[in-house]
Amino acid sequence: MTDILYKEESYTIIGASMEVHNTLGQGFVEEVYHQALKIEFTRRGIPFISEAPLEIDYKGTILDKKFFADFFCYEDIIVEIKAVSKVTPDHEAQIINYLKASNIQLGILINFGAEKLTYKRYLNLY
Repeated sequence: MTDILYKEESYTIIGASMEVHNTLGQGFVEEVYHQALKIEFTRRGIPFISEAPLEIDYKGTILDKKFFADFFCYEDIIVEIKAVSKVTPDHEAQIINYLKASNIQLGILINFGAEKLTYKRYLNLY
C-alpha cells in the first residue's frame, strides 16, 4: 500500500472547503468563496498564503511572468478554487501548469459551483 502525499493536510483543506460550501451553497462568484475560505482556513489553523505568486524557472532564469495560485497551504500544497458548473480541461491544465512551474508536489482543485462540492488532487509528475 502506498502512502497518500500530504494526506492529513489535504483532508483538512477539503474539510474547510466543505464547511464553506455547506454554509454558502452554490451560486456565488469565486471571490466570495475565496474570502470565506480564508476565514475558514484561519479558524482551523491552516497556514496559507492567499494569491500566492509562483515563479517560473526557465533553464535557471526566473521569468518576469508569474502565476498567482488562489492559496498556497502548509508551504507545500497549491489550492486552486473555481465556482463553475463543471470543471473543464482548461481548469485542470491551469493547476497542472502551476505545479510544473513551481515544482510543488501537490495541488488541489476545488469547485464550489456545483450542487455538491467537487475536488481533485493533482500530483506533480513532471
